[in-house]
Amino acid sequence: MAANPVFHFEIPVTDMDRAVAFYQAVFGVRLSRRVVDGHDMAFFPRADGQPGASGALAKGDVYVPSKTGAILYFDVADIDAVLARATARGAAVLYAKKAVPGAGYVAEIEDSEGNRIALNQID
Repeated sequence: MAANPVFHFEIPVTDMDRAVAFYQAVFGVRLSRRVVDGHDMAFFPRADGQPGASGALAKGDVYVPSKTGAILYFDVADIDAVLARATARGAAVLYAKKAVPGAGYVAEIEDSEGNRIALNQID
C-alpha cells in the first residue's frame, strides 16, 4: 500500500452554489465545477506528483451530508484564520482548537451543508 493511500474524497452537498462559496472563502482555493456521471461536482485544486488526495464537493441522490462517519482533515497554515473565516460564513465550531503536543493544532467545524470536517495546523 502507498504511503498516503487515500486517492480521492467526495463531500456531500445539498446546495452546490452555497457549498462552493463556503469552501472557496474558507480555504482560499478555486474549485472547478463539472458534471460527472450525472452528478454536479466541484473539484479542489490538485497537483500531479504531489502528496495528498484529490477531492470534490458532490451533489446527487447518493450524496447525503452528515456529521457522522468519516472525518476529513484539511491541512491549513493558520487554523485561527480559517476558523474565523468559517464562523463568519455561519459554520459552527464542533470541536474547539486544541493543541496536539508535538504535532500542532486541530479543530472541527460544521460546513455550510451540515458535514463535520476537521482542520489541522502543523507546528
